[in-house]
Amino acid sequence: MLILALESSAKPASVAVCADGELLGLYFQNCGLTHSRTLLAMAESLLENLGVRAPDVDLVAVSRGPGSFTGVRIGVSAAKGLAWGMDKPVCGVSTLEAMARQSPEDGAVLCPVMDARRGQVYNALFEWRDGALVRVREDRAISLECLEQDLKALLAPPPQSGARDPACPAPYSARRRTPTGGAGGPLAYPSSQACLMGDGAALAYGYLSSAGAPCRMAPDLMRYQTAYGVALAAMGAEPIPAIELEPSYLRPSQAERELENRTNPVGAAIQTAQ
Repeated sequence: MLILALESSAKPASVAVCADGELLGLYFQNCGLTHSRTLLAMAESLLENLGVRAPDVDLVAVSRGPGSFTGVRIGVSAAKGLAWGMDKPVCGVSTLEAMARQSPEDGAVLCPVMDARRGQVYNALFEWRDGALVRVREDRAISLECLEQDLKALLAPPPQSGARDPACPAPYSARRRTPTGGAGGPLAYPSSQACLMGDGAALAYGYLSSAGAPCRMAPDLMRYQTAYGVALAAMGAEPIPAIELEPSYLRPSQAERELENRTNPVGAAIQTAQ
């Protein structure tokens, strides 16, 4: 399967072409130019340089969020336009899963983090189990404080006595050798650190390391979300018609929040207080 993949959910933008999981070409830039100016131009140039024609493409894949509201909209719109123009199906994948796909590393909890502003990050947790990527946490908007607590509980060493504090709900360390479990399930293998990746990795590392949460930064080449990860995530997903593709924001946009403030000031004030 020949996949044309797009990624524009944060400051970097990238385009990749993969054939049955093999990377044929990747354009990546992190210069801050508007994705509406660069993304389609990068796709056109990459296809031309690879000698790939529109009929050759089997699937258009894109990160559909979470991420920058503007960036996600641009990527999804570009993917829909390309798919319609080429009469091809599309596949929208989680930005966070796409990042985890780029790092096939056993023995570590993969922790993609994107700066969501307003004191939060977009985050999910993954681990590789016998060559398969398994979710430990669903995509979420979460504070760094809550992420710190979650990682500490997830990576806590097993108690010496085998007993557990009844105040702590089912420590994952006591169940790490369980080979099953999906999102929210236990870790399969012992892990000592969380591997941080994404445009919020540096921000999260500063907070988490100072708070004593076991973590480390992923290498530069695997830190940022790329279209290659999008293509890898799309290989195991179900293609859909372009008209069905929708972004996944996890939170209301600023425009939606401002509209809510104007139409329901009491409810907005309660939400802000919480």
